[in-house]
Amino acid sequence: MKLGYLFSGQGKQFDEMGQDLYQQEPVYRQTIDQASEALNMDMSDATVFDNPVNTQVAIVAMSIGIERIINQDFGDPVGATGLSLGEYSAIVAAKGLDFSDALQLVRDRSHYMDQAGQDHPGKMAAVLKTTADMVDQAVKVGSKKGEIYAANYNTDSQIVIGGSIEGLQAATDYLHEHGVKRVVPLKMTVASHTPFMQEASDLLAKRIQDVSFNQLAFSVISNTTSQPFEVNTIKQTLIDQLINPTHFYNCIQQLTQLGVDTVVELGPGDTLMKFAKNVVANDHTFHIDSVKTLNDFRSKAKLVK
Repeated sequence: MKLGYLFSGQGKQFDEMGQDLYQQEPVYRQTIDQASEALNMDMSDATVFDNPVNTQVAIVAMSIGIERIINQDFGDPVGATGLSLGEYSAIVAAKGLDFSDALQLVRDRSHYMDQAGQDHPGKMAAVLKTTADMVDQAVKVGSKKGEIYAANYNTDSQIVIGGSIEGLQAATDYLHEHGVKRVVPLKMTVASHTPFMQEASDLLAKRIQDVSFNQLAFSVISNTTSQPFEVNTIKQTLIDQLINPTHFYNCIQQLTQLGVDTVVELGPGDTLMKFAKNVVANDHTFHIDSVKTLNDFRSKAKLVK
């Protein structure tokens, strides 16, 4: 089994997430306690952990807690990727960034994004059963009415677009007119991974200068470049990430080219695991966000050849 890690982004967080792991898994508990110290708040308290203000740091803390458990049993993966926020978890797992430093950086990043979202509110929608060419054309047409961009190339047939209400509506109309049946509005008030996040990107550029990054212990594929992060350009890539589309589909393909034949999503939800099913065999895709899914992985992964 050649394992690849997928680190969750935002969107699938749930109430009481991680509480069962905190009670039953000592390594996870130590990780969350370390997060509490780094952030100067009690991350073991579900009301703190589940507070929307803390979503980004909670997801990173949860993902790293799970990764540390898995690492004990299986060692380092062949490679990893994460979706957006999940890249920070992946870099921490690869020893490229200190866990406490990452949490403080992610806390500030989430504030910058909230501020940019308030100053430049936007909308996003997922376009299903389509092609990149079709979406790119819709964005081009939509741009005549208002700002609209491709934001997330999640699979070869699911792409998220984001921008102004007018631009999104015009792009949606174009897609419907050209036979695309499902354009699903997302519950978002910010247009992540578009130029609407320029203010957040500028603030992150200043903040990240003081942060130390190290050589990565294994390849982490960037959503922005579709290539492994390099220590000398990692800061700029993370700055650029906020205003450029994510290419998760490419990242999964890159992992398979490294030899990965089994993937496990670490963090809330199974979105990335489902995206990966387009590239990796169904019975070689897993996710862990609870004691149940952890034990399921422990028993099934040993059977994967």
